[in-house]
Amino acid sequence: MKNTLVAGLTASRSLTIDKPRTIDFLGESLRVYATPELVRDFEVACREFLLDYADAGEDSVGTGIAITHSGATLLGMTVTISLSVAKVEGRLVTFDLVARDGSEEISRGTHGRFVIEVEKLRGKVAAKAAKMAA
Repeated sequence: MKNTLVAGLTASRSLTIDKPRTIDFLGESLRVYATPELVRDFEVACREFLLDYADAGEDSVGTGIAITHSGATLLGMTVTISLSVAKVEGRLVTFDLVARDGSEEISRGTHGRFVIEVEKLRGKVAAKAAKMAA
């Protein structure tokens, strides 16, 4: 992990709410941004941000997320996700998150990611799989 990753760095990304990002259980007229999709979009934004600070062979995995989802974003609206690095503690990076649509703030929270060495994790996962198969 590069030593240029420090608290205070920020980034944002915008996306359009397409049909797969919406709930379907309230019918077509109430297709709004689904909370699980919002969580995924926060995670993807933070992971992509961290990739710019990763060394060769590194990536990151999520360690936790806590958000509110307080606004209904309609199908076709644009959402802007803003992230800020709150803390860097060794390989653990904590982000402050905000999401807004064209009308209001729809979400706020925090997300933790741990920078990992991919091959090391691959070995741990293989060992666990072998143990479970035995």
